[in-house]
Amino acid sequence: MLRIRVLGVPLDLGQERRGVDMGPSAVRAAGLNQALKSLGHDVQDAGNIHVRLPEEQPFGSQSAKYLKEIAETSQEVAERTRQTLADGYFPLSLGGDHSMAVGTIAGVAKFYHDRNQEIGCLWIDAHADMNTPETSPSGNIHGMPFAASLGHGPESLTNIFGFAPKLKAKNCALIGIRDLDGHERQVVRGSGVNLFTMREIDEMGMRNVMDRALTMVTKGTAGFVVSFDMDVVDPDDAPGVGTPVRGGITYREAHLALEMIADSGKMLAFELVEINPIIDVMNKTAILGVGFTASALGKRIL
Repeated sequence: MLRIRVLGVPLDLGQERRGVDMGPSAVRAAGLNQALKSLGHDVQDAGNIHVRLPEEQPFGSQSAKYLKEIAETSQEVAERTRQTLADGYFPLSLGGDHSMAVGTIAGVAKFYHDRNQEIGCLWIDAHADMNTPETSPSGNIHGMPFAASLGHGPESLTNIFGFAPKLKAKNCALIGIRDLDGHERQVVRGSGVNLFTMREIDEMGMRNVMDRALTMVTKGTAGFVVSFDMDVVDPDDAPGVGTPVRGGITYREAHLALEMIADSGKMLAFELVEINPIIDVMNKTAILGVGFTASALGKRIL
């Protein structure tokens, strides 16, 4: 049994398609809290943090849109996540676009940094999110959070709590990627991150990929953060995402990956991002997200 604190982050400043700010509400409406309570967990819902609306201010630099506002939100998410761990709760964050991961990872990293420990990360996503303002073709920060967590990009994102990087590449695994920007492809290849594209999943199978990835993210670490972008799943199963890409992991592959994460007993925090109810079908993607979260937190067939 875990003591879980749920935090909604209705952030949609990191990308251009509106609607992901309603993701936390959609997931709650799909029965998240009850699903977790039925597993025996103690669930405390901390509500949503306040996030500025795009209409409230100009987007700023074309190469890093809404950087100031996203940095402010990231700092609040980071502090709330750190405090959640300090209070003895497991952090479960609901997005919102993927730029929120800067804060989630910073908060977990700070908690363990103060204890002279490093953390790992499983980044499960169709995209690598390893752009910087210099390489991004769009300037959308939801394509930059993994890079920022690795210490690359604007200091307001990389240096939260006064240290960087939050993650070491050797302690990270990127799973499910199949859509990379041109410059980003070179960055990913030279990053040192452990990479498992859809080809590796096709050739090796999800079980072998997860065996290898879990070994990598737990070696020499206190455990790992899971950042789960719903667009890693094939859009036939998860239509309500901002940037759908055909050829994603299947329903069962996703559940297997998350069940293996739970089996490891080493997950330190979990975030579920990029659910967009506006383009969803009968809240199908949010319902799927609840099932995935339950698997990550101990639900089994038997």
